[in-house]
Amino acid sequence: MTLLQYLQQHYTVGTSASYERDINLFLSSYPSASQATYSDLMGHIGVLRHRYRNSHTLNRIVSSIKVYYDYLCYTGERLDHPGRNIRLRDRRSRDIQLQDLFSSRELEVLLERKERYPLLSLRNKVLMSLLIYQGLTVSELAGLVVTDVLLEKGVVYIKRTAVTNRRELPLKPDQIGWLGIYLSAVRPGLLGGLESEILLIGQRGKGMVASDISKHVKRSYKGLYRGREVSAQRIRQSVIANLFIQGCDIGVVQQFAGHKYPSSTERYRQDDVYRLQSAIELYHPIR
Repeated sequence: MTLLQYLQQHYTVGTSASYERDINLFLSSYPSASQATYSDLMGHIGVLRHRYRNSHTLNRIVSSIKVYYDYLCYTGERLDHPGRNIRLRDRRSRDIQLQDLFSSRELEVLLERKERYPLLSLRNKVLMSLLIYQGLTVSELAGLVVTDVLLEKGVVYIKRTAVTNRRELPLKPDQIGWLGIYLSAVRPGLLGGLESEILLIGQRGKGMVASDISKHVKRSYKGLYRGREVSAQRIRQSVIANLFIQGCDIGVVQQFAGHKYPSSTERYRQDDVYRLQSAIELYHPIR
């Protein structure tokens, strides 16, 4: 697997292009990068600090460098990850923007969209339900294969990715019904005689990649909520934040979201559960 193929499989088109650009610049300025140690990388980052004064830019480049070593570990070229524990102290806000989130009811509305093409209706309902009820990332959703869906147990198995842990999440009763019909009747029709293990099938019988999913969500719900963009990432953020509103413990939320570090989950709680709840109710009351 090439670097570009890895990026396109795990990230959206825009993110893949950004990572590829930064990684290529990194490799051109550091030819021996594939053998670099933690100390080597810290020395290189020291050079970058003098070159880039903007903390956002520096953090973006370091993130790209870490993705490069994720790729080397993924392909087996390296067994260790020299950049895994690099944490920059440069100030960068990672707060979740509460005013952009959606309430549980607003998320449910997304499942009520009228579809233009009947054959795609159930596939899109399956796709959106996995975002809304399980809070998956687009990479996780694109990586699902048919055998990851265990209807008899009522669960979906989520594989580990570069940024999330593996986990097994329960399906809603309606989802079990939708998935049953999709797998037995709709999916074979979308495949058109072709073979694929990928759960979500797109145009010409090919599996949907992360960028396809991101585009579908943004295009389908453009303008639905005035002043707020409906995106797969925003849906996931809302799902996680709403778990805190429901009173879930941070450990439960972390496991559900697949976060590798509690600090990633803590961002959704911010000061406390009540502040989060008040903010969402203020901006998004259920009428």
